[in-house]
Amino acid sequence: MPAAGDKVPAAGLRREAAAPILTLTVRRKVYRPAGAAPVEAVRDLAVSVRRAETLCLIGPSGAGKTTTLRILLGLDRDFEGDLATAPDLRIGMVFQEPRLLPWRSVEENVRLSLPRAERGRSLDALFDELGLAEWRDRYPRALSLGMARRVALA
Repeated sequence: MPAAGDKVPAAGLRREAAAPILTLTVRRKVYRPAGAAPVEAVRDLAVSVRRAETLCLIGPSGAGKTTTLRILLGLDRDFEGDLATAPDLRIGMVFQEPRLLPWRSVEENVRLSLPRAERGRSLDALFDELGLAEWRDRYPRALSLGMARRVALA
């Protein structure tokens, strides 16, 4: 029987569920721009995320939030540290500014973000929910910033 003050896991909580699905350790990330002094963007960061948890990075401009996200996505592998993820983990990122391909329609942009095996599925419900059903054949230049952001979220 647990002693007074001991935390008891919720009934039915499996040990596997409590294992991290993502572990990131950044001892140091330095940018070395040509002709300029090196810039240390992140140092001594350790993050661990379990299933059903949400990770939120907050901090002032220049604190290394975007750099950390780029490392998590595998877009930046030039850092001192380690990144380990569960094999079935899928990570997505929504950029501050929508990153839509201007030569593709709204629907083509969204389909491009899907795994290949899912690119042929119906997107009607998604476009209806986001208020983009009437815009799916349009190109990004025809969208308001709010609509472009919804497409990026989709």
